[in-house]
Amino acid sequence: MSGRLYRAAFLIVLIPVLALALTVRRPLALTPPQLPATFDRLAALGAARELATLYPDRRPGSVGAAGALRWTRARLQEYGFVTTADRFSARLPGVGRRTLVNLVAIAPGRTGQAIVVAAHRDGAGDGPGANDNASGTAALLELARSYGNGQTGPARAEAPAHTIVFLSTDGGASGSLGAARFAADPRWRRRVIAVINLDAIAGRQGVRIELSGDRARSPAPSLVQTAAARLAEQTGRQPRHTGPFGQLLDLAFPYSLYDQAPFVGRGIPAITITTAGIRPANAFDDTPERLNVNALGAVGQGTQQLVESLDQGLEIARGTSTYVWLGARTVQGWAIQLLLVALLLPFLATVVDLTARCRRLRVRLAPSLRAYRSRLGAWLWLGALFEVFRLLGVWPRGEPRPVDPASAAAGDWNVLGLVLLGVLGVAGWLVGRERLRVRRATLAEEELAGYVGVFLALGLIAILTLAINPYSVLFLLPSLHAWLWLAQARDRRLVRAALLALGLAGPAVVTVSLAVRFELGLDTPWYLIVLGGVDRLPLAGIALALAWCAAFAQLVALETGRYVAYPRAHERGFGPFRRTLRAGVRARRRRLEMRIDRVGAPARRQGRR
Repeated sequence: MSGRLYRAAFLIVLIPVLALALTVRRPLALTPPQLPATFDRLAALGAARELATLYPDRRPGSVGAAGALRWTRARLQEYGFVTTADRFSARLPGVGRRTLVNLVAIAPGRTGQAIVVAAHRDGAGDGPGANDNASGTAALLELARSYGNGQTGPARAEAPAHTIVFLSTDGGASGSLGAARFAADPRWRRRVIAVINLDAIAGRQGVRIELSGDRARSPAPSLVQTAAARLAEQTGRQPRHTGPFGQLLDLAFPYSLYDQAPFVGRGIPAITITTAGIRPANAFDDTPERLNVNALGAVGQGTQQLVESLDQGLEIARGTSTYVWLGARTVQGWAIQLLLVALLLPFLATVVDLTARCRRLRVRLAPSLRAYRSRLGAWLWLGALFEVFRLLGVWPRGEPRPVDPASAAAGDWNVLGLVLLGVLGVAGWLVGRERLRVRRATLAEEELAGYVGVFLALGLIAILTLAINPYSVLFLLPSLHAWLWLAQARDRRLVRAALLALGLAGPAVVTVSLAVRFELGLDTPWYLIVLGGVDRLPLAGIALALAWCAAFAQLVALETGRYVAYPRAHERGFGPFRRTLRAGVRARRRRLEMRIDRVGAPARRQGRR
């Protein structure tokens, strides 16, 4: 390939880098309210302990969940609210179908636009769930008390400017099912200007703000900056959030276990305030005695001030966009996308030049593309088997939502199903590899065509990935740029092995990110299978991943000397199906001939006599 063309194409990257620098900005926070917060941390602590003690098992559909619902409704009615229960059915992975209930209480405002304060009241069932999430529910109730008109609530001089919605969701520990239900409600989707979700706010790890969504989107920067300012005023330090590289990963592979995700995915600005990590706290030691009253009070007061700022201040930007936080500044998402596209151009330009050279040298690329097609067929066969197994219930079934890493479905491997999938997948590969069996020595031009065919396939995969999620190109870039140099290092085995391994960095980043950030460890491969089983992974993304695996398989064949161009018509012979059919026909003919011989044998003996 032309190394000069490859290097010259990188000059284009300077343009998006300059654009990236010009989009750096510092979002402004809304002004703080004039009145101090009235959030009572001791009352919230008592409510959290009471909920966790009375109903330690709050799994959706359980007796404890029904009791927690009655308890929460009674508290809201005590504050003068008229509550509305939204019942719906959902399938939980490894559990089955359960009835869930969202509870809504509304403080009417002077306008129809709404600010939502949310917290899930359910739990995983393996502990009292005092922090996750009795603390968030207790804070929700204490915040609602200041907007109520009951005997226990303080009197307000006037109605808020916006309608304040207090949302107690169900199924938060099972994939944010209740939040997804409310986010999809057309009655609220266009009215909500901001969602503040409270989850595990009485821990000891410091306050964090969760930003990621179900899709490659981010909440309004002014909402995040205002929340950070109000929380910093109460805690004395800036709340943490995911770092720049982690935010890029969340845009490239949108995934979150918190309830802001379905709102952000639907274009509604939303954040989660928590004291837990990216994965919620361990429920085994989540007891009422371990609640941090100082954190609970600080987060409650900061949230109350945040709601007042949103209600009294200027309107935040409606909808969602994409950006990445760099300290207190943001970089716009469109500039990052432009940079990712520019990083593709050196690879695409070099592949186009290689293709043109092959045409000038009359090197046939069709056999290479047909060989890739055979390998792709084997991988698509594996994907089809996976889908059939899903329909048959081999993998855990559930709603297309994130799966709780602490659930049995995420950790109990179906070894028999995996073995059967592997056996059938290998059988399909053995059928398909007949055309790729080494029959003769591979010519130099055929080997060159093999590389170019893979590069053409990878270029098409990259373009389709851009159409689905531009940020996901981040996972393809290592393989594109590393594997492009494989043919240049033909005489250096160690260098070729290193380049081949470097191309696996993208999938490795996804796997390691899930294993470390979500504390999945060695269960990560099975967890990805479970996500595919519940349709949480997009079908188009899975198809592109299988196409990438087929390209990697052809490169491995090239590097190990096992590559052979797809044979021409006179070299192919009969395929496996035609050979099987011919063998069956021949066997039937032999049986007929043997039967005829047995019937005619007595007549022949009589004739000889």
